[in-house]
Amino acid sequence: MTLQQLEYILAVDKHRHFIKAAESCGITQSTLSTLIRKLEEELDIIIFDRNSHPVKPTLAGEQIINQAKVVLFHSRQLQEMSLSERKKASGHIRMGVTPTIAPYIIPKLFHYIDEIPEVTMQASELHRPQLIRQLKEADLDMVIMSLPHKEEGLLEIPLYEEKFYAYVSPDDELWKEESICSESLNHENMWALKNEICFQKQVSGFCDQESERTSRYESGNIATLLHIVNENKGFTVVPELHLPMLRTEHLKNIRPLVNPVPIREVSLFLRSDYVRESLINIIVKGIKTIIPQEMLNERIVKYQVRL
Repeated sequence: MTLQQLEYILAVDKHRHFIKAAESCGITQSTLSTLIRKLEEELDIIIFDRNSHPVKPTLAGEQIINQAKVVLFHSRQLQEMSLSERKKASGHIRMGVTPTIAPYIIPKLFHYIDEIPEVTMQASELHRPQLIRQLKEADLDMVIMSLPHKEEGLLEIPLYEEKFYAYVSPDDELWKEESICSESLNHENMWALKNEICFQKQVSGFCDQESERTSRYESGNIATLLHIVNENKGFTVVPELHLPMLRTEHLKNIRPLVNPVPIREVSLFLRSDYVRESLINIIVKGIKTIIPQEMLNERIVKYQVRL
């Protein structure tokens, strides 16, 4: 039984004619008759007396039609409630963000949300596996992260792309280079955030090898990682949005990465059944005030999010 079948029996009851009912529904008479017949078979009830002219419901059919009106009324109410929820620009957002993205987005996003009286936000900084699990379990409403593969059951809204740069100790030989070839990096001298260095599958130099260092920083704090490089030689990799946070003397240690240029795409992820469209657009609009326009995904610059 479908809502569409219920709509069809109401159309026949209204017009008392199968052809006119089909025309009002925008389908062929044979399609309408077939679907009503299937409903009668499913319910084991004859809804219409087809020998009557005009067509009229049977006694049992009248009860079915009356109940169909109630069901369709409540169905439309649910649709209206859903539409209202989509458009309502108020509520609480449970946001999740990875540690390598949070410092560049969350402080300013809180400031942006504070300017909207009807909206509040709670943010959690977690690694990707935890974020995906909590999002799927509905413990989080939205997640901002870089995911190098498709994740079943989640909707993805690309937000921006950013390059990665090498941060090199002045005591390392690479410091003399104006730019650094990604594919020729010596991973023995690389300091990395555990489980966080492989931001995108296309960054072959970082994803295909593991550093042989016995010491590996296991947090997600890039600022601390840079201090480690300053004290212990070698190099690390930092996202583009971290550069404005560096002091002038540390900017001298930044080198562009080329051949290939490592890039990550940062997206907003939602459960496929999330309906609060207005809250999504509030977050996206906030991101647009934070991220430089040249880095933003073209679609969110031009269009609002539609579910």
